[in-house]
Amino acid sequence: MIPFSVLDLSLITDDGDAAAAFHHSADLVRHAEHLGFARYWVAEHHAMPGIASAATSVLMGYLAGKTQSIRVGAGGVMLPNHAPLVIAEQFGTLATLYPGRIDLGLGRAPGSDQTVARALRRQADTHMGVHEDRFPQDVLELLDYFEPVRPGQPVVAIPGVGCDVPVWLLGSSLYSARLAAALGLPFAFASHFAPRMMDEAVSLYRREFRPSRYRTEPHLMLAMNVVAADTQAEAERLFTSHQMYFTALRSGHPRPYPAPVDPAELKWTEFECAQIDAALSCRAVGEPAEVSKIIRSFIGHYRPDELILTAPVHDHQARRRSLEIVAGIREENGLS
Repeated sequence: MIPFSVLDLSLITDDGDAAAAFHHSADLVRHAEHLGFARYWVAEHHAMPGIASAATSVLMGYLAGKTQSIRVGAGGVMLPNHAPLVIAEQFGTLATLYPGRIDLGLGRAPGSDQTVARALRRQADTHMGVHEDRFPQDVLELLDYFEPVRPGQPVVAIPGVGCDVPVWLLGSSLYSARLAAALGLPFAFASHFAPRMMDEAVSLYRREFRPSRYRTEPHLMLAMNVVAADTQAEAERLFTSHQMYFTALRSGHPRPYPAPVDPAELKWTEFECAQIDAALSCRAVGEPAEVSKIIRSFIGHYRPDELILTAPVHDHQARRRSLEIVAGIREENGLS
């Protein structure tokens, strides 16, 4: 019995805008809650024409206000872009408004390229590695702000102090897996776009995990791209949007999320096809029986404690339908 959750990038499509993306996210989070998904996470990305979730905590407040019970979280906040105190205050505010429903996932990447990262951090002459090296200290500082206040504590996060905000570490390499294990925190691996080191990171996290006040045992979430439709051909057509978007992003030319095309129209080189297949290998694309088989095989092999699924589909109604099919698969297989 493992929970299924949703990762939403609040997609800006080529026929829409940010306002439409937010409207669709609000509808999708309500749909996910109705279907019984456990969490609904949004991610911090900057200066990307296809993603509207840059102000992650603001969007989370909007989505939490549209729902009643589903957990709403950041998957994640890119901590090097922010002072830990500011994040503690933002998520303390959210946890006070929506008690027992807020998650905080932390990443160490900038959420964009280095030019945008410098604009975010206002230190254009500082080497990026200096900021990355502070990540463990910043995580510890942030965790400390959520603790009960201590006599003589010099800085107190208000709101934030004493708040119940579960903190996750996110990653696509061994770095955050090792840090999550050392701190006894739950860990989410970005297998939906960077699966190359997944096996090693999963093994390392479980092997090196140290029990803590946060968790007594390791807790692993894995991500998967899922495009489910009533027919195999329709699912494969819908998935071309994500393939085209990902290819544009990797080539340094990000774009709004494109409408799908017939897969036969995609004219990529053999090298480009290999890149896409490798990066997006953690995917379940197809009609219900095919998607069910892939998800069950993935869970059986990796034994995650939770699964978080993207719904990278251009058409909003098709995106809703994909979640409905996944919810049916979850129920048919006795999953949470």
